[in-house]
Amino acid sequence: MATSKVVAIASGQAHATDLDLVGRCQRGDHGAFEQLYQRHAGRLYSLACRMTGSAADGEDLLQEIFLQAHRKLGTFKGESSLATWLYRLGMNVCLDHLRSRAGRMDQRTDSMDAEDGPAPPVVGGEASELAVTRLDLERAIGELPDGCRAAFLLHDVEGFEHREVAAILGIAEGTSKSQVHKARLRLRAWLRASR
Repeated sequence: MATSKVVAIASGQAHATDLDLVGRCQRGDHGAFEQLYQRHAGRLYSLACRMTGSAADGEDLLQEIFLQAHRKLGTFKGESSLATWLYRLGMNVCLDHLRSRAGRMDQRTDSMDAEDGPAPPVVGGEASELAVTRLDLERAIGELPDGCRAAFLLHDVEGFEHREVAAILGIAEGTSKSQVHKARLRLRAWLRASR
């Protein structure tokens, strides 16, 4: 059996299982919601930590994401996968948190298409392979504008296709591609400058 066929079958089975769990949740089965949590919490926690740059904020946001998921599960229609729906919900919670944090600090937030703000200078005349530590990369990701960071994490880290990233973030597919491209450029520049 071809690899793509196996992936499609596994994806379809996961979607069917999620739909079954959603149905059970909507009928009041608390154990089903716990299963949904166990299936999706790890990736959502990782996303929240990367978006905020903080494990403590990631834990708090994970709770908020699943609290909202519990409240809004009745609105899930099954048109997309539950993972996509949860990621969109999670991304909105993370972005709201970042906006709120920036507001409390009297700083303006970067928009999805932010171009302002200096990009880190590129050091050296030619691109060379850099030995990048995980900590360097996490710091660099934390420096990205919110929109670029969100698209980059969903596409390059979590493996979503641009159409899925667009659906999760509520943006056009072309905007997703643009944001990921901008994020990669800024990350390369930041990592080169930090060496």
